[in-house]
Formats: sequence, C-alpha cells, structure tokens
Amino acid sequence: MARKTRYISVTGELKRKDNSLLFRNAKGLNHIPIENTREIYCMNEISINTKLLDFIAKAGIVIHFFNYYGYYSGSFYPKEYLLSGELTVKQVEAYTIRRLEIAAPIVKGIALNIHELLYHYYRHDKKEIKPVLDHLKEIAAKTEEMKDIKRLLSLEGDIWITFYNSFDKFLPEEFIMNKRVKRPPDNPINALISFGNSILYAKTITEIYNTHLNPCISYLHEPSEGRFSLALDISEVFKPAIVYKVIFELVNRKKLPVDKCFEKKLNYCVLTSSGKETFVRSLEEKLNSTFRHKVLNRNVSYQTCIRLDCYKLIKKIVENKDFIPFSLKENR
Repeated sequence: MARKTRYISVTGELKRKDNSLLFRNAKGLNHIPIENTREIYCMNEISINTKLLDFIAKAGIVIHFFNYYGYYSGSFYPKEYLLSGELTVKQVEAYTIRRLEIAAPIVKGIALNIHELLYHYYRHDKKEIKPVLDHLKEIAAKTEEMKDIKRLLSLEGDIWITFYNSFDKFLPEEFIMNKRVKRPPDNPINALISFGNSILYAKTITEIYNTHLNPCISYLHEPSEGRFSLALDISEVFKPAIVYKVIFELVNRKKLPVDKCFEKKLNYCVLTSSGKETFVRSLEEKLNSTFRHKVLNRNVSYQTCIRLDCYKLIKKIVENKDFIPFSLKENR
C-alpha cells in the first residue's frame, strides 16, 4: 500500500488514539490511519505532545511545520533507521575531494531544467524568450569548466536572476517579479515561490530520511548548523520541473486570482487558506503524476525521482559513478 502525505491546514490538536492518529478541533474529530501515512504537513497552529511524537517516530513518519507566511519552520525527524557510518565517512570524503564533481552537475541541471520549462513558452509564440534560452545554454556549458565553488555559485545566481527576469514575458502583470524577496515574501509571485520551495524542501527531507544519506552533508550549499543542507542540494533541480511548472500553470489558467487567494499587508504578502489549498492540491497532483522512466523502463512519479536522485548521489559517493541529476527534458 502506497503511503500518503497528509496536510493539516486548520488549527487543532493532533494526538494518539489507540493505534491511530486523531485530529481534533472545534469542527469535530478526524481519524488519520497511521499505517499508510508517510509524512504530515502542519500548515497552521497544531498542538502535539510527546506521546504522539514517540508513536509517529516508531512508525517512521516525518512531520513538517510551516509558519504563518507559508514558510518552512522545521521538521520532527524520527530517529534514523537507515544509519550507515561508512557512507557518512564517504560523504565527508566526497565533500573534501570531489565536491565540484557533485555541485557542478546540480547547477547544470538547474539551468537545463529551466531551459526546458521556458522552451514550452518559446514554442507557443513567446519568441522573445530566445535570448534567455541561449544564455541558459551558455551557463550550462560553463558549469563543466568550473574549478572553484564560489564561481560556480555565482553562475547559479546568474541562472536564477535570468529566470526571474523572464517572467514578464509570459505571466500576467499582477504576477511580475521586481526581485526575489523571501522573508517575508512581498508580492503574490514571491509568496507562491516561497511556499512551493518550502514544501519541496520538506518533501526532499522525507526522501533523504528513507535513504542512508546524512542530510547535513551537502555539496552545492555549504553544510551549516540548523538545516538539512543536502535537501537544498537535491531539491534544486526539481524546482523548475515541479514548483515553477505548477505555479505557471495555475497563474496562467487564472486558478489563483489575486483578490481571492492572497492577503496583502504593509510589507508582505501571503496565500489565503483557499489559495494554499488550491496550490497544495496541484502540487501533490504533480508530485504523484507518473511518466515512463527511460532507464528503469517503468512508470515512476516525480516524487519517486527525488529518491532516485538520492540513490544516484550514493553511487557517486561510493562507486564514483557520474552524478547526473533529474532531467526534465529526458523525463516528461
């Protein structure tokens, strides 16, 4: 039985009830079967206790918490059940010796996946995107020449700036971005990006938890305290294929009207409850949609591909096989 993602978008109390989960609020009781739950997203104020945490830890369920702005706050990460001291040692060795061999393909993958995403609009009469596509191809080629992580990170920054500057060519005026603002987001498009990226980051944490990888040892992003930096690495190439693809489709199909789905304050903008529900529903549909994997020769979901990239990284770390992250062009 496939294990599911559960979203809790209203305030209430989550507790253990016998061998199941129970969510209670003013509207009543809601039972959540634990045997087919893989992760829980708390999108509002949720009360929990240690009895619940012990119960879900034994079931291997990760809980992710989000703040008022829809931004990721943190995770309850159960005790790891796939521990591998040998792999952790090799992860550190790879960071010391082969960091660029892992980081450069990630940046190249970002550029190529954004290129593929924007090419859709180029084919649909948005010919003014051509210079953007050409620049992304140039950047992708340059990543293979990088000998320094700082220069590689500079290239990554160039990719995202180029991408953001292209939004005015295919998005409605109310979703144009002047600049990327994260904490807190200041307009509808920034609110969507922050919310979508936060969910994808949390999804990636869950996938890493189900491998032998140490989530704190990363290659593109600097390993640091207080975050699972490897989840940032792995999720980067999936942002164009999952988060931005969903955003563009919802916006261009007018599924997220600004007056109904966003709340604008003095210096920030957040999704309303209905806006979050619409976005989460579409994001889950995208994550669970399947395609024929050319290497595996079977149908796989986009969420499964996140786990597959973790396995590719393990092969790079242990066997020094080429690390080629997810490609939107090759897997559609």
